[in-house]
Amino acid sequence: MHAERYFTDDSRDQFQRMLDGDPYIANDPQHAVQSQRAMTLAARYEREYLADSDAAAATLAELCGTAANVEVRPPLRIDYGFNLHIGDGTFINYNLTALDVAPIRIGRSCQIGPNVQLLTPTHPLEPIPRRDGIEGGAPIELGDNVWLGGGVIVCPGVTIGTNSVIGARSVVTRDVPPNAVAVGNPARVIRTLDATANPYTASE
Repeated sequence: MHAERYFTDDSRDQFQRMLDGDPYIANDPQHAVQSQRAMTLAARYEREYLADSDAAAATLAELCGTAANVEVRPPLRIDYGFNLHIGDGTFINYNLTALDVAPIRIGRSCQIGPNVQLLTPTHPLEPIPRRDGIEGGAPIELGDNVWLGGGVIVCPGVTIGTNSVIGARSVVTRDVPPNAVAVGNPARVIRTLDATANPYTASE
């Protein structure tokens, strides 16, 4: 890496640059410390999940920025943890990958299928700064009551609106509005949902 070429007029360390949402090089000691913390807590959570549900809930709350009254089935793969916020009543199936160099906010009552990837990191297209280790991040936000099918990938900077559904194995590269169904690679909206409809209630 050639960090001396970059950020010469900035007194912040590289970890602070990441927290501030600016380009950075992941060579600050805090990157390693916080990454190790996340891996350690995620491994502990996986061990505790079946053996002691109260301990597992406490570990998940310690790992994540926000995680109370949620169900997260391990394994959970995560960069730092403190940037992951999971809303009340959300269910996350096995093997979520949440690369949270930027904030990831999951709304309330969401359904997240197995093998979903929420990916905030970005890298330069230009070969030289990419080779030199420059990276960045853009936040991901899921509104309340979002359903991501199995294997969905959500790319950096994407917002998915309340009540929307993303079909299995779709790759979401741009924002999805509320009350929409989007599928494909790249995901495209194919249907609008009626937020007031409920086919499971008896008709009068």
